[in-house]
Amino acid sequence: MKVIIAGAGNVGTFIALDLTAAKHDVLVLEADQAVVDKIDPELGIQVQVGDACEVSTLYLAGMDTADVVVAATGDDEDNLVISFLAKQEFAVPRVVARVNYPKNRWLFNEAWGVDIAVSAPHLLSALVEEAVSVGAIVRLLQFEGSDARLVEVTLADTSPAVGKTIEELKLPRDTSVVAVIRDAHVVVPQSDTLLQAGNEVLVLVSDESEEVVQQLLVGV
Repeated sequence: MKVIIAGAGNVGTFIALDLTAAKHDVLVLEADQAVVDKIDPELGIQVQVGDACEVSTLYLAGMDTADVVVAATGDDEDNLVISFLAKQEFAVPRVVARVNYPKNRWLFNEAWGVDIAVSAPHLLSALVEEAVSVGAIVRLLQFEGSDARLVEVTLADTSPAVGKTIEELKLPRDTSVVAVIRDAHVVVPQSDTLLQAGNEVLVLVSDESEEVVQQLLVGV
């Protein structure tokens, strides 16, 4: 997978290291030469100096062949411009954008070419809620441009799903169980996976199916 990351700050560098270690083809774009000079060459990160808000820079980076673009600069305006260019000029299949200031979250949508917007404060809020919520649906991630979202339910002892297999739940067609976390281990869900109290169930739902999923997993 070819990934182009805009921004060689702490966030961009960490993502680049992680993806490079996973054997992906990663290129980081950074406009500030001083920032590039601070990157340890031994890390093995491929960096190109250039302004990712400029179409010419993106052409030189080969963005037309990228599978994923990550707009990870510390400036929301730049991240929006990068996302827009990636989607509109180069038709990149997946564009992920960093939201630095929560008040700007509403701007990061399909109109700006953003497929997934990542806002640290919103993620932290969701994780805090997830940590203390048993027997309730917690929304973890909303996919831009659609009504699809990822939700999590920690099954209470009284959940109607306890003791049933995923097949027996008879979930709506536009719903999919993504993972079941049991005893700190990820269980890849199968039709015969038996759900137990305390399991964390991650489900992809839509606006129409979320209420049904709540009834099946929570009971209210």
